[in-house]
Amino acid sequence: MDDQFSLSAYSYDLPQELIAQHPVSKRDESRLMVLDAARAEVAHMQFSDFPELLRPGDCVVMNNSRVFPARLHGRRKTGGKVEIFLLHYPVRTGDECWRAKALTRSSKPLRQGEVISMADELQLEMVERLDNGSAEVKLYTSGDVESALQKYGQMPLPPYIRREENDPDDVSRYQTIYASRTGSVAAPTAGLHFTDGVITRLKERGIKIAHVTLHVGYGTFAPVRASDIREHKIHSEYVVVPEETCSMVNNARKQGGRIVAVGTTSVRSLEWAVSSEGKLIPREGKCSLYIMPGFEFRIVDCMLTNFHLPGSSLLILVSAFAGREQILDAYRQAIRAQYRFYSYGDAMFISTKREVGSRRLEV
Repeated sequence: MDDQFSLSAYSYDLPQELIAQHPVSKRDESRLMVLDAARAEVAHMQFSDFPELLRPGDCVVMNNSRVFPARLHGRRKTGGKVEIFLLHYPVRTGDECWRAKALTRSSKPLRQGEVISMADELQLEMVERLDNGSAEVKLYTSGDVESALQKYGQMPLPPYIRREENDPDDVSRYQTIYASRTGSVAAPTAGLHFTDGVITRLKERGIKIAHVTLHVGYGTFAPVRASDIREHKIHSEYVVVPEETCSMVNNARKQGGRIVAVGTTSVRSLEWAVSSEGKLIPREGKCSLYIMPGFEFRIVDCMLTNFHLPGSSLLILVSAFAGREQILDAYRQAIRAQYRFYSYGDAMFISTKREVGSRRLEV
């Protein structure tokens, strides 16, 4: 098997202490590794330097999906504790009823028809157990379900962030400042570094900002188990690429600007909505685009991303973008330099074109 398709080729050793458990005190104080893939050069900066890496006419595309508090804790009539993790935002099916798929955890399996109480105004009914280990559930609330989830739910932090319960900061910090469309069970973490000041400076430099929506699903945490990565079946997620974004992206490309995707979710959204003529077109629906080595990137020129788990589809994606060996070498440099990894960790900017911006890289 070609090494680039072997799962073992996407492994690296990460000291546990480099897995960020909390965000930095200020969003744009995270570190930023800059990889100029065309010249195989690496520079070390702070995220507040990001606007200087871009130039007038570039277009930055962000995922505006908003994380909802998908983790709930309730009790059975017997008093037993139950943990529920909603796998997607609930769909309304009646005046006071909403349906969703969920993962449940309790000392004894929930029975069909059993009701779990989170509070007087929020109950959950077990509808049926599904083949993949999840369950179909109904939520009953006398008011708005989003308000009820905000009141009784917890932010769905990744399993490698160890908490008994959310810190108060998690409610705001595990959310991008531009999130506007509720639906994700995990944050598009490359966007967590942005501040109002950084966005203002981008606009002042003549850089366009556009948005897509990809509601991140629980499958983003699913490991690749196939030894040949080509056999992996990636999860599907709901995506919206609006007409306004298509116009901004196509105009930027026509005028020689680069398309800078913020996060792997924006990369997948953009590359999923390319026409046969190479233009971005409005598109909405379920996206199951799996990007691996050999993929032809037709829209994205640069990528802002965090550092990803070994053997994950996200690491495979960034490796397809900049080359597996170059990415793994950059990760080794990041480990030596004590970068912070994963969701609350530091950022990485990858350019595949020779010009990175107005600022000369200090390697």
